[in-house]
Amino acid sequence: MGSLVLQALAPPRLFAAAPSLPTAPVALARVDSYALPTVLSRMEILLGQLGGLKKSVAGKTVTVKVNMVNTPRQSALGLPAGRTYQIHPNTALALAILLDRAGAKRIRFVESTFSTAPVEEFFVSGGWNLRAFAALGAAVEFEDTRNLGKGKRYHRIKVPGGGSLFPAYDLNHSYVDCDVYVSLAKLKNHQAAGVTLSMKNNFGITPTALYGKSEPDENNTSSRGTMFHDGTEKPAAGLPQEIDPASPRRVTYRVPRHTVDAVEIRPIDLALIDGIETISGGEGPWHRSLVRQTPRLLIAGRNPVCTDAIATAVMGYDPLAAPGTGPFPGDNHLALAAKRGLGTNDPKRIEVVGLSLREARHPFGWEPSARNT
Repeated sequence: MGSLVLQALAPPRLFAAAPSLPTAPVALARVDSYALPTVLSRMEILLGQLGGLKKSVAGKTVTVKVNMVNTPRQSALGLPAGRTYQIHPNTALALAILLDRAGAKRIRFVESTFSTAPVEEFFVSGGWNLRAFAALGAAVEFEDTRNLGKGKRYHRIKVPGGGSLFPAYDLNHSYVDCDVYVSLAKLKNHQAAGVTLSMKNNFGITPTALYGKSEPDENNTSSRGTMFHDGTEKPAAGLPQEIDPASPRRVTYRVPRHTVDAVEIRPIDLALIDGIETISGGEGPWHRSLVRQTPRLLIAGRNPVCTDAIATAVMGYDPLAAPGTGPFPGDNHLALAAKRGLGTNDPKRIEVVGLSLREARHPFGWEPSARNT
């Protein structure tokens, strides 16, 4: 029944079946600072190069999944989270302003937190000015999707084609009762996935209340590690079980596959990546290999595979890299997504608008060591 709800309420799939892999333009823009007027003006031009927002969002509900892993109060390299490993508050505010101008009826910002406190406190601790969001014409909401949140039931969504790790997943209502879905991600590395961009941001849509422990717990604040990273626990009875319990328990096998499953159950309509300031060497300050990076870029596209492929190339990597090579310590989730027919990961088949790929290129220089692999 959950899959029928998604089909009724979610926008049409962007990836029509075709003899060759789908492709869509990716826009690149130089942004020199996080000052709101600067981010707003550059983002407006960037999205305008993709056809603008009005046709897709006017009168509709837009859900925005942000990348705000762990605690927003935790700094990295002596700098705030928004300037290192999380999306910056002004990137989110600029997007909200543009969605409001385009006529969006409702804008819902979502993240899965590790806290039982009201979700508004989580965003405030990350430097968000909630009054600025409340001043917009559209109704702006915030929801913690680690559990039921403000919903009354979970929605079970089958993975088209059967799935890679699980055949179906249960989701918070926010990913179902929306017309347009945006992945607002950070341009950075990931110790298990190699790069964490718009698709890897989607990894966090599954509720930890169901996938953090082997028994459901609406107050759970642990991660999905034992289920989706190392596979040492299985979901509770009544939830869809793993397709192949004998598959590798290796994080570099499981994380890329769950990433692709997550994109299939909740297709991304707009991928927007904050690369103004960021880090290399990992996804957050719990890794010691971090190095500050200042690409001064915003990246956007309407196909997440294409967008992430160009973002990967911007980082100085080959998005077509074989497993265990380049930035990928294990399987290349971009290649897995392409194999599923979600989009091309070949930069030669993707139109780049705004800055050229050569102008935008900012090599991160990090590759996983044998120890991490």
